[in-house]
Amino acid sequence: MISTNLFWIATIVVLVTVLFVLWVGKIKNRWITLILDWFPAILFAYVLPATFTHISGIDLSKVALHDLSKSWVIPFTILTVMSALSIKQLKIVGVKPIVVFGVGSLVIATLPVLLVILFGVFNESNTVLFITEGYWKGLVPIVGGWIGGSTSQLVLKELAETPEALFLSILVLDNILVNIWTILMFQFIKRSNRLNKLWGIDPNFPIVEIPQYSGNNSPWTVNTLTIGTILSIMFMTSFLSLSFLASVVVLSIVGLILGNVMPIWNHNLVLKMAGFCIVLIMAILGLKLNFDNLSLPAVLVFLVVLWLVFHFLAMLFTARLLKTNIAWVAIGSMANLGGISTAPAVTSAYKKELMPHAIVLAILSMVTGTGWGMLTIFLFQLF
Repeated sequence: MISTNLFWIATIVVLVTVLFVLWVGKIKNRWITLILDWFPAILFAYVLPATFTHISGIDLSKVALHDLSKSWVIPFTILTVMSALSIKQLKIVGVKPIVVFGVGSLVIATLPVLLVILFGVFNESNTVLFITEGYWKGLVPIVGGWIGGSTSQLVLKELAETPEALFLSILVLDNILVNIWTILMFQFIKRSNRLNKLWGIDPNFPIVEIPQYSGNNSPWTVNTLTIGTILSIMFMTSFLSLSFLASVVVLSIVGLILGNVMPIWNHNLVLKMAGFCIVLIMAILGLKLNFDNLSLPAVLVFLVVLWLVFHFLAMLFTARLLKTNIAWVAIGSMANLGGISTAPAVTSAYKKELMPHAIVLAILSMVTGTGWGMLTIFLFQLF
């Protein structure tokens, strides 16, 4: 009876949070806009559930809602995200911005391994901490959280077999750092043209739009077919008894095929569905967010901060080398770390015309996040 009550309490908290995030992001008020410039609406998805559990003293970290998220919401989100990616969009964005973005992803996936090795050279106890005691397993979900978002973060937690206590501490640290980083990128992108001028870089950019179906079928037919196909695939995969990893791989491949092969496919609709599901996953994950859980070795926290700084510097160096608009550094970084909501929000502080580009890169981030995390796991296990 108690567990049932907790389940419904958690469900109400999550639904209220999701509705609030979707609502506050659409408000056209000067003061609220000013607040959201420093604290994007998507971040409330973490904060509100955590605030509720902290004030009420109710532990919602083990309710069945988390199992439902893993079994249904995350696979559904992966399928919609993958089907929202159009290969044609990537061609329009251009090679240089994608290279800048890709370097950011590569650094996120590989640098923690190099830093652990380097830290171990200076002090052997660091090798014991990260490798022998298994703290490297806490770094893998950060890769997923930064590149792929909350969906990849939970996937990689399972693949790396990250202990729950360590994951909860990492979740708090990750939330704090991403919030701070979002604020910094808001300010950086506003000043990016100063660097463009200083380095003699042309700030021009191509125009890209989210694909719109232009066939003869009615919108109702297209939407019904799109939603029906997704639900049918989810229904069929539920009978295959796939492992979590196999489910992720299969749905990723199927989604990518649907978004690029089917002539009748509403990319805009699946993108909205993915955006809603991501907020939903974040809100459910926020039920576990307890700032009292922030108990991590100082050397791990220092490594993560250093990791984040080098990610930015590597992207900045790449943009300078390619002589491409420095704004892509902030856009690419937020597409990596922030995702489909914060990346366009940060981009709008520079040029609203670039928001579709940010969405494309954010989708690419979500698509590749789990793969990059698997590379990190492989490198750590190799080490």
